[in-house]
Amino acid sequence: MQLVSVVAFIILSVFIGYTVAGYPLILGWLARRDARPVDKRFEPRTVSFIIAVYNGADFLADKLRSILGLDYPRELMEVVVVSDESTDATDDIARSFAGEGVKLIRVPRGGKPAALNIAVPQTSGEILVLTDVRQTLERESVRRMIACFGDPTVGVVSGDLVIRKGDIEETNVGLYWRYERWIRKQLGRVDSMMGATGPFYAMRRALFRPMPKDLLLDDMYVPLGAFFAGYRLIVEEEARAFDYPTGVETEFRRKVRTLAGNYQLMRYLPELLSSRNRMLFHYLSYKLARLLLPWAVLALGVVSFGLPRFWREAALAAQALFYLLALTDFAAGPGTLWKRISSPARTVVSLLAATACAVAIFFVPAQKLWKPTQLARRSG
Repeated sequence: MQLVSVVAFIILSVFIGYTVAGYPLILGWLARRDARPVDKRFEPRTVSFIIAVYNGADFLADKLRSILGLDYPRELMEVVVVSDESTDATDDIARSFAGEGVKLIRVPRGGKPAALNIAVPQTSGEILVLTDVRQTLERESVRRMIACFGDPTVGVVSGDLVIRKGDIEETNVGLYWRYERWIRKQLGRVDSMMGATGPFYAMRRALFRPMPKDLLLDDMYVPLGAFFAGYRLIVEEEARAFDYPTGVETEFRRKVRTLAGNYQLMRYLPELLSSRNRMLFHYLSYKLARLLLPWAVLALGVVSFGLPRFWREAALAAQALFYLLALTDFAAGPGTLWKRISSPARTVVSLLAATACAVAIFFVPAQKLWKPTQLARRSG
């Protein structure tokens, strides 16, 4: 019995280590060895900006000003605000920009995918820029994204989402996002990301396809359609959008939704798990392995009880200390040294719990997993 526990412990430890650190190291090596350059050539193209928003009055004016202030020919820009039956001042703010060419489309409450399904056919740009209300755009960002479409193999270009500095002492979500950004950039260098950076990405209009109304991950479903049509999905690192920091609780809810959406995508896009997926190794190592990660961690704790005495005590003590460290984060003072140590542990535990909770997609309607994002604080 001990031998079985030892073998299982080793296998689980290798799997966890591979998912968290081993695969990123391999990915980084592949990106250096087999990087596919993008042939960037700026050619002015008509662009339709689409902002799907529900109750975004706190951010909409700043967002529209950042779009209208872009270094891009205004005569080639179309700006559309799609109000998902907002109940605040969103619609009034959008109408106040009508003199600057901003168009408001109000749709029945149905979620972002339904709103985009209605809005896209009412636009005319060769390139669609799909962006959320909260993030402001760097002045040169869209020009740099459009240059990537000079390469005929590129179908979708994500901007680089930068989290502003703010009151995020309670969490190390910023560190986690830097880890995510790095992986996405390396995937784009090898071939393609497994989707797009939802708050800010551009795509060839001809590649857009309508989405199921209950879809949780429009920013994966739509870009993956382009991917399976043979196009690349890349990141343009010099096309930046700036977002506000969020706390662990908000990130927890968001991760439950996005990870549940990955289960949903395997149903809507079964080719993700087939030889049609030219990035199958990366999909299995990056997306699927992460869905299995919390169960591997849980199993590791269980099989630890079957190890020989010394190793059992060491393994259980190490795991207990890690979870205790995460628990102490609730009491750690902001800005303290202890907080810097405990916050990453709490973030990891929170993300593992969110991944486990993502199986809720099999038991509740998908739309119940949508929750409005709450910011830590609007600060600069």
